[in-house]
Amino acid sequence: MARVRLEGVRKIYQDGGYVAVHGVDLDVADGELVVLVGPSGCGKSTTLRMIAGLESITAGRLYIGDRLVNDLPPKDRDIAMVFQNYALYPHMTVRENLAFALRLRKLSQPEMDRRVTKAAETLGLQEVLGRKPRQLSGGQRQRVAVGRAIVREPAVFLFDEPLSNLDAKLRVQTRREIAKLHRDLGATMIYVTHDQVEAMTLGDRIVVMNAGRVQQVDTPLALYDRPANRFVAGFIGSPAMNFIPGVAEGSAGSRHATFVARDSSLRALVSGTGDVAAGQGIVMGIRPEDIEVVSTPGAPDESRGPLAFGARVDLVEPLGNETFVHTTVGSHSVTARSSARQLPPVESTVTLRVDPSRVHWFDLESGDRLA
Repeated sequence: MARVRLEGVRKIYQDGGYVAVHGVDLDVADGELVVLVGPSGCGKSTTLRMIAGLESITAGRLYIGDRLVNDLPPKDRDIAMVFQNYALYPHMTVRENLAFALRLRKLSQPEMDRRVTKAAETLGLQEVLGRKPRQLSGGQRQRVAVGRAIVREPAVFLFDEPLSNLDAKLRVQTRREIAKLHRDLGATMIYVTHDQVEAMTLGDRIVVMNAGRVQQVDTPLALYDRPANRFVAGFIGSPAMNFIPGVAEGSAGSRHATFVARDSSLRALVSGTGDVAAGQGIVMGIRPEDIEVVSTPGAPDESRGPLAFGARVDLVEPLGNETFVHTTVGSHSVTARSSARQLPPVESTVTLRVDPSRVHWFDLESGDRLA
């Protein structure tokens, strides 16, 4: 296995001068699983393809192990890539698909058999080795694609949205298999997805990208608890974080400024952010699970906490294990994740309560976290 280092790696498409990737700096440790995540067009797949050698690097340096590989062709980089569309040979059996790259490398028959057998046992493919791809389910085809990478015993595994063609149940199952594979092999893996659930459950670290730039690199829980900016805060988490723009009131440089929502629908003490200038535009961020629905019409008021406000219920989504309560506070939409059996009537008025220590604060202009 090997360490992967990107130092100021950029990709500029000369036809029009479009900058797809702006100076990525990333150090993937030997044996680490790092996930690149972001919306469509953020540059994550382009970055992966530059690591694979399928896209040229405009500027910067890329190392796999101790080798500078900017100009090396893909076959000489000691990597294996699993694609979104499986890329299996339809006329070959599973065994032949697994062995194809090994045959090109002129490995001995006993060595090919050993590697194919080991990969089939690892992925539970022993009983389908004689079948062709059309005879397999989507999950089995994806496992064959992963197995074809495993048999090469590469220094680095690259995954380009490998689960996007699977249904929800198969995605969960295959995600578990990839996580187990990483533990068993101790392999260096770089995984691209637009699905933040995949990123949170698979990655040792996550790289959040937007518009060709890295927004934050951290462990899943650190990203969730302390997002570096408003983009990361809104992208990681489902339902997304609620944002309420407003302004800080108080004396200049006050460490006890008061947040006033733009429509004056709520006020709150700005805490844990250091100095906030009077008149500074700031954004309050609250995750749905940090909002408690504490009263319904006719119930006693339990909202004597430090931050509570009234809200009108617009929509209730019961999911069995939990309920999403979509409300309006002033002119702002606020979603709360509530208990499974808490179903306030639509168009009723409820009280929402928030622990101030769970509130996130961001600068209105830059979007950066206030800390």
